[in-house]
Amino acid sequence: MTVTVQPTTPEFAAEVGDVDLGKPLSAADLAAIRAAFTKYAVLVFPNQTFSDESHLDFARHFGPLETSVFAIRSDHKMRLQPQLADVGNLDAEDRILKTDDRVRLYQLGNRLWHTDSSFKRLPAYCSILHGRSIPPIGGQTEFADMRAAYDALPEATKQQIAGLVAEHSLMTSRAKLGFSDFNDDERKAFEPVPQVLVRRLLDSGRMSLYVASHAGAIRGMAKPEAERLLKELIDHATQRQFVYTHRWRVNDLVMWDDRCTMHRGLEFDDQRYKRDMRRATVSDVAPTCEQMGLAVAAE
Repeated sequence: MTVTVQPTTPEFAAEVGDVDLGKPLSAADLAAIRAAFTKYAVLVFPNQTFSDESHLDFARHFGPLETSVFAIRSDHKMRLQPQLADVGNLDAEDRILKTDDRVRLYQLGNRLWHTDSSFKRLPAYCSILHGRSIPPIGGQTEFADMRAAYDALPEATKQQIAGLVAEHSLMTSRAKLGFSDFNDDERKAFEPVPQVLVRRLLDSGRMSLYVASHAGAIRGMAKPEAERLLKELIDHATQRQFVYTHRWRVNDLVMWDDRCTMHRGLEFDDQRYKRDMRRATVSDVAPTCEQMGLAVAAE
């Protein structure tokens, strides 16, 4: 039996059934998943019970894997292997992180609207998140369709933002929460990188906004004006008509297109409930400016 795809809306988010991602995929099944991903941008695969290695093997079908930013710090004791981002609330001994733990304070940034790895010169193509342990209440993930948000912009705004380049840094998003505990290696790794505000998706040809809480400046624009424009675009893109909210179930695997979505995790009682979430992240094929044919000088 080939995979089945059940859309949540006609154009954004779908559930995928009749597939066990812990087993080798046929060419037909993989082609069906790719086609659904291109169309819907967010795919939910319920009841996927597999190992970390099977998780990574599935992700490798879509490109090279990123390394977790936590691997940058030699003093950080990692719970998972470097190719998996640990986005739960557990320490290396599977204990709930204390209120003042650096990792917990850093992870609070996931509650801001963002797209994974836009702070890297070569950003992410997709993220693939597996829910091993889920809090009974709270902790949903919201996804915003940046393609539909772009389509709904006034024509004057589309013309205004065409060709603009923003500066993205992980330190920018964390500063919004008052977090600044970065060592020298991290500060070097997280220096601002250029990303276009609008991009054309290579597979579908659709146009999409590309903004996130990591963006803090726009080249050639005064800082107050840039911050105002970025806020307006994010506020526009996160209106309810563009947002799908995923209520997690144990062993859900959710895959989303980082090129054309933003997401954020909603609040839950992270001092009471364990949340074990493991994410594989696949790199994009080229920097966004290069994809859009923009020659951008280093600053």
